[in-house]
Amino acid sequence: MSDQVVFVPGLLCTAALFAPQLAAFSGRADCLVADHTRHDSMPAIVDAILKAAPDRFALVGLSMGGYIALEMADRAPDRITSLVLMDTSARDERPEQTAFRHELMAQAREDGILPVIDRLLPLFVDESRLQDENLIATVRRMAQDTGVDAFIRQQTAIIGRKDARPDLADIACPTLVVVGDRDRLTPPELSEEIAAGIAGAQLEFVAESGHLTTLEQPDTVNALLKEFLRL
Repeated sequence: MSDQVVFVPGLLCTAALFAPQLAAFSGRADCLVADHTRHDSMPAIVDAILKAAPDRFALVGLSMGGYIALEMADRAPDRITSLVLMDTSARDERPEQTAFRHELMAQAREDGILPVIDRLLPLFVDESRLQDENLIATVRRMAQDTGVDAFIRQQTAIIGRKDARPDLADIACPTLVVVGDRDRLTPPELSEEIAAGIAGAQLEFVAESGHLTTLEQPDTVNALLKEFLRL
């Protein structure tokens, strides 16, 4: 059983990204949601999270949180009891991705964060969920709570992330890789690549879900995490 669990959210996401999981695991584990908003480089973010984390813990990261989790696993493998990588990639940036990020940062500085998140919504959630008012309100609220300055720091850190693929074979802890079968932002083949690179990794597809699987299909994700983390 994993008594300590550290969750790392994605870009423009807060603890609300994991609200269904935190509610489900209440009383079963001590859960901490990492702060990834105060630094603009992956090493600095990892340093801050490791400083705040328990001595040993299960680690769950989604999207940007997955990038961070992979670097944490490389930096402090002895502290991570098990690893869950959700809707993420082990690859570094492509030039067209960086260009799009700079475009979004410029828009955020000029117009604020809401036009940015509204532009990203079709990439964040499955098309079938774009009319789900509660889900969309949660995503927009997370973006507002993150704010423009933190968004720019996050994007800067993501742009500078390293290619984690060469380090995948060094991950020795039990690993679960989860991806929405309709994820447009980090498509399933990127999760397949991660799972293939980590010995013994378990790969699970979440049906009828886009990028934000924890919110789009919380019951499925909760069941996967409960079984894998033995909560």
